[in-house]
Formats: sequence, C-alpha cells, structure tokens
Amino acid sequence: MKLEIFSSDLLQSYFLELPKGLGLAFNHLKDAEISVLDFSFYTSVAAVFSSKIEGEEIELDSYIKHKRDAFMFQPDYTRKIDDLYSAYEFAGKNRLNQKNLAEAHRLLSQNLIANQWQGKLRNQQMYVSTTDGRIEYVAAAVSQISSEMDKFYNDLAMFLEKEMTLEEVFFFAAMTHLVFVKIHPWVDGNGRTARLLEKWFLAEKLGEKAWFIQSERGYYQQHQTYYENSRRLGLEYPELDYSKALPFLLMLPHSLF
Repeated sequence: MKLEIFSSDLLQSYFLELPKGLGLAFNHLKDAEISVLDFSFYTSVAAVFSSKIEGEEIELDSYIKHKRDAFMFQPDYTRKIDDLYSAYEFAGKNRLNQKNLAEAHRLLSQNLIANQWQGKLRNQQMYVSTTDGRIEYVAAAVSQISSEMDKFYNDLAMFLEKEMTLEEVFFFAAMTHLVFVKIHPWVDGNGRTARLLEKWFLAEKLGEKAWFIQSERGYYQQHQTYYENSRRLGLEYPELDYSKALPFLLMLPHSLF
C-alpha cells in the first residue's frame, strides 16, 4: 500500500500496545435504551463532548432534555451543538468522501464561521494558541493546503477500499483524525471535523456499532493528555514527526474500556 501522506510505520508497535479484548469490547457495543426514532443518545454524547473540548459550556443532561424532550434553553446554549449533531446524522447516512466531508463541515460550522468558509479550504495562515496567547502549533501553509488535502483524500479512498483487520481500522481511523487536524484545512471547526471523521471512518469499515463508541467523551475526559499527545509531533507542520504519534493513536481503542 503506497501512501502519499499517511504513515503505517507504527503499526507493529501499535498492535503490541493495544488493550486486550478490543474485538470483544467492540462486539458488545449497542445503542442506548434512551434512544428513540428521532433521537440518538450516542450522537448527543459525541456532539456534546466534542463541543466541550472546544470550550462550549454545555452539559449532556441538559442537551438530552433539549434534544429528546424539546426542553427549551437559550438558543446560544444549544445552537452549535445542534449543528454538530446534524453533521453526525449526515455522516451516518452518507459515504465518507471529499464532497461529503465538506458538507459535514458546512453543517457543523453554520454558527462558527461565515458562510463563504463553510466546507471551504482556508486562505490564511493558521496558528493554534494556548489560552495565555502562546503559539503551540503552526498549521500547514496556505500554499500547501490544497496539495496536502489531495494526498489526504487519495490515501483515504485507498483505505476505504482496502480489506483491514479491526486493529488496522482503529489505527488508521485515529491516523485520519491526527493527520487531518495537523493540516488544519478549515478556518474553524477542524477539531470537531477530525473527531467526526475518525468515527465516520470506523463506521464505514466496521458498521453501525462504531457510532456507539464514546471516543469524544474519552478525549474530553482526558483533554489535557489529548492535546499533549498531539503536541508531541512538533511545533510546525513541515517538521511533524509521526514516529511520536503512538500515545495519541492509542487513545481511541482505550475509549472502549
């Protein structure tokens, strides 16, 4: 398998570090009893905790009351989470490809960015900063984004066609998350998209059960470790060292336990 932007160099090390019983844990996944025809508990979990990682002040119990029981809150409290919920719903009904990922971003970013940037590649340099204003990551240069995303989608299409073991699927799902967020192709909504992309990849390869994995909750509960593991790769996009990605990649399978 000739890859353009991804790396499989860590596969053997990854297999050795995987938690025991991953396949059994995955097979035991099932939908929550609270889910009904027009409400998914696990989609709510995904939308709430992915949003909380980005600093949204929303509680799962409140959002369930809003989404399932039509409990009314101030619109600003639920609007962005509703958008992300819609993007997860869209992903659950559509194939993962370039066009549909852009549409998912359009849906989740309706209350994040201006219309002209929804589902569109950015045309400005992007920095990730800490809360005290320090630059902790410099994303791909504007001149690189288009070519890097072409490579990304080429590799992604190949992954989706290739037969994989469950362990390989988890490895490459986490890799899609990490590589995407390091390119940082959108003006905003990159983290939300990357976490949705990871779950979407799992569902494409493993079926509906993948949507019941509470990876977003796991990332939020360890969000400092989540960011630290991402930062291990380096400060600037051209210097990223994916040989240091193992701690990040292992967070996904551990979210099943």
